[in-house]
Amino acid sequence: MPAEKLEWSAIDGKEHPVLGPAWKSNGHVFTSGIVGQNYANGRIPESLEEQTELAIANVKKVLEASGSSLDKVFKVLMFISHSDYSATVNKIYGKHFPQKPARSCVVVAFMDAAIKVELEVVASTD
Repeated sequence: MPAEKLEWSAIDGKEHPVLGPAWKSNGHVFTSGIVGQNYANGRIPESLEEQTELAIANVKKVLEASGSSLDKVFKVLMFISHSDYSATVNKIYGKHFPQKPARSCVVVAFMDAAIKVELEVVASTD
């Protein structure tokens, strides 16, 4: 089965010049990094809690458009902009990922200083 690209239009997102939201291949979905941005208006909330909830909601939207769901995620790569954010992010993350997928968490300096959290996931479509 050939790989299939998910288009931004499938998730009500504005077209991005260099990346797509996800690719499907061999029963898996591979997402790009997904932040807590409102796709409709481009707004990024200031609150870490709001950004985290919105990032997870955006991951869910991408997965569902790809024929998957949050409960089928088996790998998460998380980026946060400050180590002090980990407890807050983990509390919210745990509500949405009770299956405890494999995960790595990296502290980074985002190119857009407004971004505090980003998630990239691999999930099954089976």
